[in-house]
Amino acid sequence: MKFSLPALLALAISTAPAAAVEQNCRFIQAKPERESCYRHQEDELAAKRKPAPPRESTTLESLKQMRQDDDAVYRSINNICRGC
Repeated sequence: MKFSLPALLALAISTAPAAAVEQNCRFIQAKPERESCYRHQEDELAAKRKPAPPRESTTLESLKQMRQDDDAVYRSINNICRGC
């Protein structure tokens, strides 16, 4: 109970500014300004939702590094005396 109250309070505080931004456009009287406000919000949301571009070079390099590590482990295992 003691933990849930601060967590709930933190959640309420963190979500309040986002809701306030969306509601501000609704109260703009001039139609062109209101529409530009909505467009601006859509652009911001699209930028936040845009996934990061895949970094193939990093993935390829990490795969090469893992392969080298595996080869080193296999070489060290082959040098262990089995049942001497």
